[in-house]
Order: sequence, then C-alpha cells, then structure tokens
Amino acid sequence: MFNNVVLVGRLTTDVSIKTLEDGKKVSEITLAVHRSFKNYNGQYEADFIKVTIWENLALSVESYCKKGTMVLVSARIQNKVYTKSDNTKVHTYEIIAERISYIDNLKQKNVNESFDQEPHLDSYEESPE
Repeated sequence: MFNNVVLVGRLTTDVSIKTLEDGKKVSEITLAVHRSFKNYNGQYEADFIKVTIWENLALSVESYCKKGTMVLVSARIQNKVYTKSDNTKVHTYEIIAERISYIDNLKQKNVNESFDQEPHLDSYEESPE
C-alpha cells in the first residue's frame, strides 16, 4: 500500500508553532499551490492546502521559512473521525508532512527529517468547524 502526497507551493503566512500539553510541538501551514492549467477566463488559479508538521521538522521550517518561501512537501494523508454533539460521525482528512525541501534561492538548505517518534493525532485536538 502506498500513501504519499507531494506538493510544491509557497507558504501563505509565517510559521508558528504550538506546544501541546504533553510538550509536543506542532505547526499547521498553508501552501498556495498553483494549478498547471488555466481556467475558462485564461488565468491560473491556486489551491490553498493545509499541512500539519510535527516536532523537529516544524522547528526547522520555522527557522528557515517565512511567508512566500517555496517548499516541496512530501507527506501522507491521515483520516480523523470525531462525533459531533448530535451523534453524527464526521470524517476529515489531514495532510501530515514527512519531509520538506526548501526550493527557494534564499535558503539552499534541505530538511529531510522523518518522524521516527511521530505522535498519534488523537493527542492533537482541533475543534471541528
């Protein structure tokens, strides 16, 4: 089985890291990923894709990236299920970064860190929208 997502895009904001109650560090970034084709008006559009980054990789991205930095993200998709107050189950999907390479000319450094001790996402509580 294979679960791999590769995205190339620019950060839409500066990176900020949250420290969870258990001390784990997490960041959620949004990438602006331009489509490779034009719409019916002849213009290129972009998708804004949220990516979750954990621990050391999040710290590295915070150190070397800022709003507008172009990065290549190798990630996986993870399913989350929660129950709303009316007892309906909601399925959401999250993109979890495993490797990030900086492809901007500003920083020629690559970060190729994998999570050997990645936390399970049930420790990452996010309120449903």
